[in-house]
Amino acid sequence: MNKLQQSRINDVLFYIHQDISRDLTARVLANVASYSEQHFHRTFQQVVGESVNQYIRRIRMEYAANQLMFDPHTPVIDIVNKCGFSSASSFNRAFKSVFAMSPRDWRKHDLQMGEKPYLKDPEIANGYQRVANRLLPNPKIVEVPSRTSAYVRHTGYNRSIANAWLLLKAWAMSEGRDFSVQYGLHHSNPAWVALDNCSYVACIEIDKPISVRGVVNQFVIPGGLHAVFPLRGIYGELLPQLSAILEDWLPTSGFKLRSTPAYVQYHKNHFLDENEQFELDFYLPIGFF
Repeated sequence: MNKLQQSRINDVLFYIHQDISRDLTARVLANVASYSEQHFHRTFQQVVGESVNQYIRRIRMEYAANQLMFDPHTPVIDIVNKCGFSSASSFNRAFKSVFAMSPRDWRKHDLQMGEKPYLKDPEIANGYQRVANRLLPNPKIVEVPSRTSAYVRHTGYNRSIANAWLLLKAWAMSEGRDFSVQYGLHHSNPAWVALDNCSYVACIEIDKPISVRGVVNQFVIPGGLHAVFPLRGIYGELLPQLSAILEDWLPTSGFKLRSTPAYVQYHKNHFLDENEQFELDFYLPIGFF
């Protein structure tokens, strides 16, 4: 693939994740990419590794799974609408094909007793045990601004994320950019998405546009109302803490999870720190409806 292809598909991915409930037909997305529909399908598959329809269905199902689990009082039909499905029957079929149970059964099953994919990683499983009895910090509920960022996409929640950060660091040095304000976007919930399939985005805040886009691109991290949790630890302890916030804090908070991605702001980045320690703020997008 060339830099132009990657840049245009990155624009499409940003458009998709801004609002997964809106019209995401191939025609609309091909226009975003400035491609014909036929060329768009081929290029998206080449860059992302799955078809655009598969990708959209998967992220909608992941969002629906979060909503069903952590928002137990919202009717299923409201979640259907939030996920961009035209009918409950089509949503039910799609959900069951991904999670092997109906949406109502998913809402009833005990996530705490379920097998979390991230526990298959020994280091994360050990981290889970270390933080199991740690009290969650009280969050601040704040309205945060949008953040213009340069970014590198990465697939997989594991140490290979360091490669994305090293690439972004080298780019920042070559461009004379400030590398100090770092964000990590978490598109996937590793409590039920295999670590190798989780989508992560390494970002740094920028004060002027990128002149030449390619592997490094730019977008705006959405602002809005967020619950902000200060977290710290070592490699292997972050994902269990994020899961605890979703499983324990969110359902009793009175808030609903919005569809924009959660992200962290690193004060110490465990993918770059020689001791693999992290100090960060976790931004969870929330709303009332």
